[in-house]
Amino acid sequence: MCGRFVVADVGSQLVGVLRVDVEGDDLPAPSFNVAPTDRAAIVLDSAKTDPPTRRLEAARWGLIPSWAKDVSIGSRAFNARAEEVEDKPMFRNALIKRRAVVPASGYYEWKTGEGVKVPHYIHPAGGAPMFFAGLYEWWKNPALAEDDDARWVLSFTILTRDSIGRLGSIHDRMPLFLDPDFADAWLDPTTDNVGDILDAAIDAAPEVAATLEDHVVSKAVGNVRNDSPALIEPVEA
Repeated sequence: MCGRFVVADVGSQLVGVLRVDVEGDDLPAPSFNVAPTDRAAIVLDSAKTDPPTRRLEAARWGLIPSWAKDVSIGSRAFNARAEEVEDKPMFRNALIKRRAVVPASGYYEWKTGEGVKVPHYIHPAGGAPMFFAGLYEWWKNPALAEDDDARWVLSFTILTRDSIGRLGSIHDRMPLFLDPDFADAWLDPTTDNVGDILDAAIDAAPEVAATLEDHVVSKAVGNVRNDSPALIEPVEA
């Protein structure tokens, strides 16, 4: 799973790496402890234009399907198993037309041993950004007026798959990592071969995972109120 991640300073890098056309006006500030229901920046290709417009937008972490009665369902849908999304009504429509890239500096995972959970920070070498495969949805709040800007809520989930190699020794699941070169194919809302795109992403993720580094960090990351660069600093195991 992926239940916490870090966005230290990747927004400006995204514009170059993923060729973003439009950046939202209300992008969230950097955070060293992004948790479910928090806002984070995602990249999506809007099909409202031809060709699609690539946007960097703020979204709520935890997918809220269009048919939801309220936002609470999103708190349980911050991750989606990549091998199940084609068959899950919660995620199926988003997989077909609303795929996203979630940029991060790294993420946290807890390794359990002898009844003790030890947090690890997993990240690319050299401070490069990393990219998670995600899905997004727009949800309309029926309790708000039609002219209320807050009526529409953009939300997202991060896809996961079985862990491999060193990451498998930390946790049995890992985010579905995307190589930047594959982002165009993943984001394209006009593609008809969604199953092939998903399979290709699942198959390619281990290559990205093999390049990542990790180290033990303070248990302070377990408290969502803590948010500082000190959280990603290595500590003694």
